[in-house]
Formats: sequence, structure tokens, C-alpha cells
Amino acid sequence: MYRIIFLSLAIGSIIFVACDRKPFVEHKLKFEKVSDGCNINPQSFKMTSNFGGERYEFDRCLPTGFSKEQMTTSRRGDTVVVSFQKPTASESKAIFNVTLDIDSYPKYHFLTIDNDTYAIVAAN
Repeated sequence: MYRIIFLSLAIGSIIFVACDRKPFVEHKLKFEKVSDGCNINPQSFKMTSNFGGERYEFDRCLPTGFSKEQMTTSRRGDTVVVSFQKPTASESKAIFNVTLDIDSYPKYHFLTIDNDTYAIVAAN
């Protein structure tokens, strides 16, 4: 009888600890330079959702020497905010194809990339 009670308490404790998740946002970034200069305004934006989070693919005008450290992600309520370091007037610029994987808890309903906000809704 004591074994059953002990086993039940142990399993219950494990489940309780596993369900006590704290809010977080994590990202993985891949990027590839597409062209020099930013003469055209990049318009492409694609989202793919899976069990591990969302993947966003888009083009962005960034400094030619862009690195992963020049992008940050954070949470503000139910919005994930992505910020890219802006190129200075003297820096050369290039268009990059950006692939951004975001995993976040709890679920978010909006994504803000610099000044552009997108509503994230499930497809039917």
C-alpha cells in the first residue's frame, strides 16, 4: 500500500515539475546575402508552422557585414519582437534572405519585425 502511495506521489511530482514552464523565447537565425545595395524594397514573407515553433523566411536590407549578434528577440505580452541592427548612413548595405526559427512559450499571437507587425493565426 505504501509503495502505491509513494509511486503515485513521485509520478505526480514529476508531472507537476514538468508542467511548471516559465515564459521564454528562443530563436535560430540563418541568413544569406542575395545582392549588394538596397535599391529594391524586399516584399517576400513566408511562415511555416510545426510542432517545434514557427519558421519565417523573408528578405531584409541589412549592413553588408551583418552577423547573428546584430539581431535580438524578446517577448512583450503576446507579441514576439524581433529587432535588427539598422545600417548607419556610412555603412554599405545588402539584401539578405533571412530564415528565422522561433520557439516561444506561451503561445504568441503577433510578431513584430522592426516596425512591421504581423498577426499569427492558425490556418483552418
